Amino acid sequence: MPDDLAAIAAELERGTGAVVRELRGVGGGHGARHYRAALADGRELFIKSAADPTAGSTASAALEAEAHGLAWLGEAGAVACPEIIFSMKGLLALAYLPQAGAGPAEADRFGRELARLHAAGADAFGAPWPGFIASLALPNDEASTWPSWYARTRLLPYGRLARDAGTFASADVALIESVADRVDELAGPGEPASRIHGDCWSGNVLWSGGRGWLIDPAAHGGHRESDLAMLALFGAPYLERILAAYDETAPLADGWRARVPLHQLHPLLVHVCLFGGGYRDAALAAARAALSARG
Repeated sequence: MPDDLAAIAAELERGTGAVVRELRGVGGGHGARHYRAALADGRELFIKSAADPTAGSTASAALEAEAHGLAWLGEAGAVACPEIIFSMKGLLALAYLPQAGAGPAEADRFGRELARLHAAGADAFGAPWPGFIASLALPNDEASTWPSWYARTRLLPYGRLARDAGTFASADVALIESVADRVDELAGPGEPASRIHGDCWSGNVLWSGGRGWLIDPAAHGGHRESDLAMLALFGAPYLERILAAYDETAPLADGWRARVPLHQLHPLLVHVCLFGGGYRDAALAAARAALSARG
């Protein structure tokens, strides 16, 4: 096999204690290459390898944050997360999950499990490890209240990053700053810190074995409405059933639907920073909708 595959196979054999029977590339993204492996003991793995595995590289740090997040979400025992086989510098090996379709029953189950995950709570808003969302650093410094924390760590840094990249004009940043300035009155009733996925779009919910599994987290203590807004952003199968099962398990605060644009603003700003001007109009529209929902 090619040299990089041979090196990864050698690490897998050291980490699992089993001979690698097969290892093949299956794509990648955000600074990581992806592989599937079959071990002699019958296990199948999904592997992420940092394209730049050196200590301190963005790719290695992002995989470390992912491992922290998966373990933390899994500790709640509420929603399914892939088993971490092992994690080391620049390499994350997970149990492979065969994908299947989602139906009403799976959606209902996922809504209930997501509600129980959020209810497991967090010590604070933020997390005790450096965060990443895709290939971007995600500030995780902790705080006890959500609105100002959201403005400071989830809105302002990405609006200004988009400006520095030339995607946002000064007026665009001023609009984001207006949301940040008024976030206390836009945020709705106070909520305790929830244990959230943090990047819960439909592509990060893998349907397998009759349930939804959370993958690729940007996990932290956050607002539970953020995960639900992210599910709606790019469309999730049976979304209304997920939401109904969630609300039945852990009733949502009045007005939560009006606050969806506020919670979608952060992921849309991330998309502007990652992918450019194609997401600019959507981000600015979310900012205006968040402001119009005030009161």
